Amino acid sequence: MNAVIIFCFLSLLLFVGKLIRLAVPVLQRLYLPSSVIGGLVGLVLISCFEEYIPAELLKSVKSLPGFLINVIFAAIFLGTVTPKIKEVFRMALPQLCMGQLLAWGQYVIGLGIVGFLLIPLFDVNPAMGNLLEIGFEGGHGTVGGMANTFKSFNWEEGVALGFTVATVGMILGILGGMALINWALGKGHINSVRSFDQRAKAEKLGVYHADDRPPAGKQTVFCDSIDSLAWHIALLGISILIGFGMLKGLQKLEILMFPEVKTRIFSGFPLFPLCMIGGVLIQKFFQSLKVHHMIDHGQMQRLSGASLDFLVVAAVATIQLKVVKDNWQPLVIMMVAGFFWSVFLLMVIAPKLFKTAWFECAIAEFGQGLGVTATGLMLLRTVDPENKTPAAASFGYKQLIHEPVMGGGLWTALALTLVFTIGWLKVWVFSAAMLLVWSVISAVVILKNRKG
Repeated sequence: MNAVIIFCFLSLLLFVGKLIRLAVPVLQRLYLPSSVIGGLVGLVLISCFEEYIPAELLKSVKSLPGFLINVIFAAIFLGTVTPKIKEVFRMALPQLCMGQLLAWGQYVIGLGIVGFLLIPLFDVNPAMGNLLEIGFEGGHGTVGGMANTFKSFNWEEGVALGFTVATVGMILGILGGMALINWALGKGHINSVRSFDQRAKAEKLGVYHADDRPPAGKQTVFCDSIDSLAWHIALLGISILIGFGMLKGLQKLEILMFPEVKTRIFSGFPLFPLCMIGGVLIQKFFQSLKVHHMIDHGQMQRLSGASLDFLVVAAVATIQLKVVKDNWQPLVIMMVAGFFWSVFLLMVIAPKLFKTAWFECAIAEFGQGLGVTATGLMLLRTVDPENKTPAAASFGYKQLIHEPVMGGGLWTALALTLVFTIGWLKVWVFSAAMLLVWSVISAVVILKNRKG
């Protein structure tokens, strides 16, 4: 019965969020997703009536993002025939540099501010420094996927704080991105912007015109054998199973290799990055048999998108306001610093890093660095609605290398565990070294651009 109540409640919040967005033009102009709006409605309702809600039911809602992120990451590479890594580097190196600078900088800033300033001032948990990259670049899904890690190391408050950073980051990404677009338009850096007023009424409302509806994916199997959607869900389930098996194997291997060590790295390691590897293995297996046409990336995207909407609405609705209230000062300091790092990279580094369409390429990274990939693509679509620049292709290729590592990838998962086990300072030093490495690579790209 709890499953029925939770599903119906979250569905109602998504429905109400969409209705509010349809009715309030300012929310349309801000491009706020219905999931965030519905989540805020849910947050108000839960805050007002929490004493009447069974604790077990509320606990189940809070755990839902941790499951759904596994679906999202398992779907990333399913249905895509990825090019060779060498080709990706050749086509998207400047874009990759921008993304890596932004992500490693978030670790250096977040851990540095927390370790050197906020711990002495406010006695916060050192892992708060990870929340800048987890919340901004990773988003609600990554925070949800880390929930068990936070619990394993006795800092459950990190989940509520992470969801807060993710929500604020998404809003900052949209508002800050639109402000930067207007600045760039005034400076003549872009000329293809399609303003909100220039959009069709249906587009403003976020509804496709009846004659202009894109496909939600292609059926790859006959329904008399198995429904195509069920087939794709099954592949996601197998990918998650592979990831789960890998995690259990790593946990047992760690115990066998280091029986005397008390603190275990993989005991609190999240599942979702390994689900992504599971998806890659499934895709490679189908490619080796030359039957990869049985997996449609369009259907995988829709399953991933639906999971993300339910994830966000559940995550925002269950933010613990008391935890946020008790930590608002450290959060504000850290998030303001992270925001200005993104602005600095866009306004100072990006014009030198990219040969062509520098603003279009940079605004996509700005959006992703604050409000996950969807925000980056939305801002890119605003400045390059007809894909006249190479920005969209460059951004897409860069994701193939960037996504498995940062923004919810392997390093995002590992870094949090390492802060709890070996301490924030060592992770900060490593992050600073990686930031230096990518700064050097970026400098080489900039020098080549100047010679060219």
